Amino acid sequence: MAENKPTYRETKMKNIFRITALAATLSASAAFAQEKVMISDPSWNGARAIGHVLAAIINGPMGSEAEIVTGMNQQPVIFAGMDKGDGSIDVHPDMWMPNWKSAWDEYVEGNQTIAANAGYPGTSLLYVPSYMSDKISSIDDLKKPEIAAMFDTDGNGKGEYWAGDITWASTKRWQIKFKSYGLDELWEPQIVSADTFKAGLAAAYAASQPQLFYYWTPEALHVQYDLTAIDEPERYDGCEDVDLDAENWLEVSHFDCVIANNSVHVAYSKSLETRNPAVAKMLGNVQFTGLEIASWIQEMFDNKRDPQEVAEEWIADNQSIVDGWINN
Repeated sequence: MAENKPTYRETKMKNIFRITALAATLSASAAFAQEKVMISDPSWNGARAIGHVLAAIINGPMGSEAEIVTGMNQQPVIFAGMDKGDGSIDVHPDMWMPNWKSAWDEYVEGNQTIAANAGYPGTSLLYVPSYMSDKISSIDDLKKPEIAAMFDTDGNGKGEYWAGDITWASTKRWQIKFKSYGLDELWEPQIVSADTFKAGLAAAYAASQPQLFYYWTPEALHVQYDLTAIDEPERYDGCEDVDLDAENWLEVSHFDCVIANNSVHVAYSKSLETRNPAVAKMLGNVQFTGLEIASWIQEMFDNKRDPQEVAEEWIADNQSIVDGWINN
């Protein structure tokens, strides 16, 4: 009996079906890929609060897995890890622009290995407690030796101001600004952690003592204390020319105007688009408000509530918004 061999057309169709089935399988595998998402832990409360909410969304309604990498707060290391795309670090919950413009230019615009959401607006200003506002209202007031002397706690002839944490790009910017305003002969920066600064502010405020410091919005500090922002010169072309990556960054940089309003983003490794595409889509869609972030900060860090509990409560109260981030 003659063997019934498949025709060329039948063989071709079978191969097409196999390829189509394989492609569908691979596509489905990619769609349901759910590698663990590693979230960095920058050293300010706004970033930490956002990180907890993102983790709760991923671990909760998304049914995936996320971990906050405690102590992962060196921002150049965070950006390099996201650029690498190996899953060692996947998310920066609170990337302030233009503070990290160099990282944005390199990784978002250049390598295109990091993506970001639309962001929320923030501000970066210089503050005093409002009980000092009758003596200090502008940068010109800081040029008076008798004013600087009020802030000289160590007797070295210079007043102190808090410039930020040593790991922050903004800390360099404020040192550049004080030099550019001609204040570096009268003032010197205190470069300590946010927690150390806050402890000092609490003690000084209770005793109505002078304090001068950089701070930002949104943040719960503005709910805790009555603060007044110092007036700075308006922006003009060329007023901000900084190179934070230069070895002699202080000498070669100039910045003698108010900081432009910030745009603050959730940044994430684009490798998540294949390693956990559902989470990548959510991170690209997520959108918080300053009031929401300030409320999380107050509950998690000022009221000492469990961050996961606060995050899960907010998600339950805003489920339709969260569902939109996940499904749109």
